[in-house]
Amino acid sequence: QVQLVESGGGSVQAGGSLRLSCGYTRLLGCMGWFHQAPGKEREGVAAIDRAGNTRYADSMKGRFTISKDNARNTLYLQMSSLSPEDTGMYYCAAGYPSSFERFLDATGVGYWGQGTQVTVSS
Repeated sequence: QVQLVESGGGSVQAGGSLRLSCGYTRLLGCMGWFHQAPGKEREGVAAIDRAGNTRYADSMKGRFTISKDNARNTLYLQMSSLSPEDTGMYYCAAGYPSSFERFLDATGVGYWGQGTQVTVSS
């Protein structure tokens, strides 16, 4: 069993930055962040594998950075240049996908955190 606990959400003005954290009890093959805007489906944001390779959704490239600190058992998502479209719940996820490239489709996600709310005002 793996537990994922997110923190760091909050309210910020457009153009601002936030850093989300996800504490995990065990590092799996792939970990990542997903975003669910109000009234929309959950979508992949960024993923990182055990070797530190990363993948990003096209809309987040250049604005978001995923990283992990194995010593602290913590996954991070540094978000910058935030816009109101980034508002929503952010979920930490972990699993063993058959393909790293598919993880952002939620393929292979075995565990989810409870989510943390991010609100970006214009």
